[in-house]
Amino acid sequence: MMALGVGVGVDYAIYIYAAMSGFLKTGDSLHEAFYKAMKLTGKAVIFIGLTLGAGVCTWVFASLKFQADMGILLTFLFLTNMLGAILILPALARWLLPARLRMGTPSPA
Repeated sequence: MMALGVGVGVDYAIYIYAAMSGFLKTGDSLHEAFYKAMKLTGKAVIFIGLTLGAGVCTWVFASLKFQADMGILLTFLFLTNMLGAILILPALARWLLPARLRMGTPSPA
């Protein structure tokens, strides 16, 4: 179950970073690239995160204790991974990417 929750969280980050990377390569600054990526893929990531969280949240009412616990765990993982991809990923990009990419200078061909 943990692999499922973490795997979906990685997918959220891949969707957003792939879009950001494309915009960074065209010369957009990190701020512009993140804004455009959120317009492009952010709605999908939020929709998927909320839908999966809401679906798994219903497991809380199961009579099986294990299933109820997994409902709580997976709901927490889906929602926090979604928020992490939206909030923490741009912060990590700003911290880890080279300055020329952050400032919007396209890489030489």
